[in-house]
Amino acid sequence: MLENIITMYITLLSPIVAGIFNMLFCKLPVLKSLQKPIDHGLTLKDGKRLFGDSKTWKGLIGYVLLNIIFSLLFGFISLNNNYLLTHNYFYINHSNTLLFNLLIGVLLGLGYSLLELPNSFLKRRLEISQSKALTTSKKYFFIFLDQADSVIGCVLVVWLFYPIGWLNFIIYILIGSLTHLVLNMLLYFMHLRKNIF
Repeated sequence: MLENIITMYITLLSPIVAGIFNMLFCKLPVLKSLQKPIDHGLTLKDGKRLFGDSKTWKGLIGYVLLNIIFSLLFGFISLNNNYLLTHNYFYINHSNTLLFNLLIGVLLGLGYSLLELPNSFLKRRLEISQSKALTTSKKYFFIFLDQADSVIGCVLVVWLFYPIGWLNFIIYILIGSLTHLVLNMLLYFMHLRKNIF
């Protein structure tokens, strides 16, 4: 089991690092034209926003581009490192090529970003903001969901290329969510996140 967990961390190193760099990218005063909400301010019949202001085109595009960069970089590093090559689910049944890593980068970026949207949609329906989520009875559910949504997206991408199975899927979601939570706390204390969760 430990070997499987190490393999999952190596496999998902790209989205982990890309997530940290994307926080920095979103804070930089560049490409401000992309700092627009994905829902373009759309309000549904219930009078509530579709996703809200926190889900922007800059975040989505930045995350996809950074995943491409790091997937290509880690793929190149793995070419001369047999341990990394054999402990990456993407390379067990597929060749470590430029085009394959490009595809993986795009899919991981989209999987991470798009799987966050249903959570945002749900929170807008329940009128739960980031500041309010910690004062309601649903706080623990949404703290978990905030960490798990993007992890689910990334692990589903892994499953597309390697049959990890349901048990590993659940274990990876739990471990990935805990990892995401710890990283968010570190980023908060480094003043790179507004909220600790």
